[in-house]
Amino acid sequence: MNILILTGKFGTGHLAAAHSLRQQLLRCFSEAAVDVVDFLAYAMPKLSKAMYKGFHLMVFHGSPIFNTYYKFTSMGRTDARPPMESLLFNRLSELLCEKKPDLVLATHPLCAQLVSRFKEKAGSSLPLITCITDVTAHPEWINRNTDYYLVPSEEVRQKLAEKGVNPAFVCVTGIPVREEFRKLSHCGTGKKELLIMGGGLGLLPKDTSFYESLHEIPDTHITIVTGYNGKLLERLHGRWENIQVVGYADKIWEYMARADLIVTKPGGITLFEAIFARVPVFSWQPALLQEKNNARWMEEKGIGWVAEHADCAEEIRELILDENRLLNAMAREGSLQKQMDGEMINKLVGILTGKKEAA
Repeated sequence: MNILILTGKFGTGHLAAAHSLRQQLLRCFSEAAVDVVDFLAYAMPKLSKAMYKGFHLMVFHGSPIFNTYYKFTSMGRTDARPPMESLLFNRLSELLCEKKPDLVLATHPLCAQLVSRFKEKAGSSLPLITCITDVTAHPEWINRNTDYYLVPSEEVRQKLAEKGVNPAFVCVTGIPVREEFRKLSHCGTGKKELLIMGGGLGLLPKDTSFYESLHEIPDTHITIVTGYNGKLLERLHGRWENIQVVGYADKIWEYMARADLIVTKPGGITLFEAIFARVPVFSWQPALLQEKNNARWMEEKGIGWVAEHADCAEEIRELILDENRLLNAMAREGSLQKQMDGEMINKLVGILTGKKEAA
């Protein structure tokens, strides 16, 4: 059995979800060939680098521009024609001819749009499963030739139904995370453990007074993950006894296993990693609309909080020392986990390809 997972590097969430799905599928279908392909890099190897760089610059330095685009397209119609359709369609046809997949999974909306158009134009019955990687029902994810949708929450399932998608083909699975997060058990160190993450680019406060304030929280050990931000790593490393500073960490679950509270931005993948790790989340004030949607859902579900002020050290201090609020959020995360059928992807693949899961 050949399974093709199409994704893109517009942010890290789409790619991370793709690799989590691959890990899960290989566990259940050990004889399958499961390939993850960054489709834009495949279709336009030179131009894609510039496109990704431009996207990152816009997100981090021009969020109002991105939000305007996101708001405008959210009012658009479903089953929209993808940009650069002719060029990308030809490259998709070549990829499908090369890989000969029995099923395609899409973790980026552009990929879902293209495969849907391919099925229509070619009269193909190739199964397509779309995995939505934020707590959203943005119309760009919705395409008529999609066989099933994997969605983060019941709210997204209901919103898709309002937009005309048959709920019978929408499965609440949560956003896929690596198996390591699903198997975590909390291992305390005797002190409170605060984990601060700035994503791959290490987007964290630059003012050292913020970290000085956190250092003063009693009986608390703090781990700061600066990602690829080498300058911040160098500036903070070794300055405070109770603060451990590390660079890029590919086994972030090991830090989550010790954490009582995570401070981070509310990206879809990070949020669901925290849910499965049963760690409450404190979010910086989000700038991007999809992250604002994620943060709103997080607060509504009672599994985290959004900073009220840019200088939020005191808010973090109050939370990490409030055992009742943390335990309540953890319990709500446990309830959310029970609403998600993480094994549904295996059942769907079996149904759509006629293959049985591994014993």
